[in-house]
Amino acid sequence: MITTVFIAFFLLLFLSAPVAIALGGSSLLALLLESYSLTTIPQKVFEGLSGFTLLAIPFFILAGNLMGSGGIAKRLVNFASVLVKGVTGGVGTSTVLTTTIFSTISGSSSATTAAIGSIMIPNMEKKGYARNFAAALSAAAGEMGAVIPPSIVIIMYAMVSGTSIGGMFLATIIPGLLVGVFLILANYLYVRKAGIDKRKIIVSKKQWFKEIFIAFKESILALLLPVLIFGGIYLGYFSPTEVAVLAVIYSFILGVFVYKEIKLKDVHKVIMQSAMSTAIIMIIVGFASIFAYVLTINQVPHKVAEFLLGVTDNQILFLLLLNLLLLILGMFLEAFSAIIIMTPILLPAAISFGIDPIHFGVILILNLACGMITPPVGVNLFIVSEIAKVPFEKLVRPALFLIAFLLINVLLVTYIPALSTWLPSLLK
Repeated sequence: MITTVFIAFFLLLFLSAPVAIALGGSSLLALLLESYSLTTIPQKVFEGLSGFTLLAIPFFILAGNLMGSGGIAKRLVNFASVLVKGVTGGVGTSTVLTTTIFSTISGSSSATTAAIGSIMIPNMEKKGYARNFAAALSAAAGEMGAVIPPSIVIIMYAMVSGTSIGGMFLATIIPGLLVGVFLILANYLYVRKAGIDKRKIIVSKKQWFKEIFIAFKESILALLLPVLIFGGIYLGYFSPTEVAVLAVIYSFILGVFVYKEIKLKDVHKVIMQSAMSTAIIMIIVGFASIFAYVLTINQVPHKVAEFLLGVTDNQILFLLLLNLLLLILGMFLEAFSAIIIMTPILLPAAISFGIDPIHFGVILILNLACGMITPPVGVNLFIVSEIAKVPFEKLVRPALFLIAFLLINVLLVTYIPALSTWLPSLLK
């Protein structure tokens, strides 16, 4: 029966049905075949949406949209650009740096990609970057919005797996920063080969430090937001949901009253945009919950663990198979649904191989983040395609170049567990 369910799920995806419909339709089929009461569907859907932690998602989405519209992103771009002024590939590097900083306050990969990409893609093009590479780099950097805390993808995994949100936040800091390092390296190799965005001599170090000080002063209120988020969570003053609410209030005050780049009459547009994004995510989460329930009652997690243990008892080979599976799934499944579906299936198998749930979570998130820039369902690629007015198919080649660097990072984090477990161990 479970084979029929998976066939139905992927058939619906192939027919271009929304992910939520594919999840709900295949789950409905399973319950009909098993003669379960259909009242199970609304019960499990609402049960999946009832967690207090999930309230962090709409608030972080709203905070990210307020930051993008309220001038916060623009000031962070200016600060990062001044930091790398005169460096070869400085515009691309500042794109990655700005995205890194913005990711620590937005919680959303899509919001990060849209906010920074709309500013930096034209800037890179002015420096001689091919438009498709500039767009692909913005999309790849936007992946950090899903990897660097307070990512709502991390919150989702912590909720589904029962691991500590604070521990997962700490675990993803180093892997997330390594994403930025590898993208900066990829950007450097690209500009060297293309002969663009070359190093320029700065007038003087004194002038450079003066410019850094001015840019820092202009962006200090925006830079204080990560301190508020991380300090509040790690010092135990606030839960992630409470911090998300504070991020919304702080971003609203900055955008409306301090920077004055959002008019009060336009706030409702930002709220409606955030509500639409939240609704899409929550529908997926709700139907993914019933899909996960179907898998559980059919003992799929147990059977998968038994199968993998039968294939190999070697942890190194298991991790390689795990990465291949997650990378392929990331090409077709949206991150939230993939986490809800695959965590209950693969986590027990990972634990049986002696893999820490936090380490497994980081591997899962990194692979699914790569899926945000892989065809055919690369969400970030669709976003930058619209921003840069570049056909989706022209983004594939530069995206694959960048994915090669991101996969090196995935392998490093996979086979060097300390990169993800060292910081959480400090809390113990």
